[in-house]
Amino acid sequence: MEIDLGALAPRDAHDMLISALIPRPIAWVSSISGQGQVNLAPFSFFCGITWSPPTLGFSVVNRSDGSRKDTIVNIEETGHFVVNMVSHDLAGRMVKTASSLPRGVSEADEAGIALAPAAKVSAPRVKDARVAFECTLDRVVKVGQGPHAGNLVLGTIVLVHVRDGIVEDGKGIDPLRFDAIGR
Repeated sequence: MEIDLGALAPRDAHDMLISALIPRPIAWVSSISGQGQVNLAPFSFFCGITWSPPTLGFSVVNRSDGSRKDTIVNIEETGHFVVNMVSHDLAGRMVKTASSLPRGVSEADEAGIALAPAAKVSAPRVKDARVAFECTLDRVVKVGQGPHAGNLVLGTIVLVHVRDGIVEDGKGIDPLRFDAIGR
């Protein structure tokens, strides 16, 4: 079978991609606007890019009306964000933050998620995240235009928060104690 994704309706192409690109970790991105309004939203098109400099990337897709989501607007305004990793104990609250709320309404507040200040960036982090990457914006690569077009955000990791007890011999994260989820 051969499938031409470009010939499919955007939602059908989306469904095909997300069902084939598995497993994917979830980037639970906290950002802050230039006016101090916090946004928290999950993104499943996410991966590590390089380790020198340590860089990660995730994609923020435009809304179906072509407008840009608060996450990308905030990151372009401040140049800061935090990628919080999602463990099983946070999954239900993370799902609540996927809903579309008016600009300026905090998804973290609506979902009852405690935030903590970051050490090096202006955006807060999810207090209970077992791993959180503080990032500064490297660049945004726009892919396409209008509805469903992508904004690939590349961020330089400036600090990593790791919950005590999940690092193995100082070399890496124990996946069982991390208990991360993916799509």
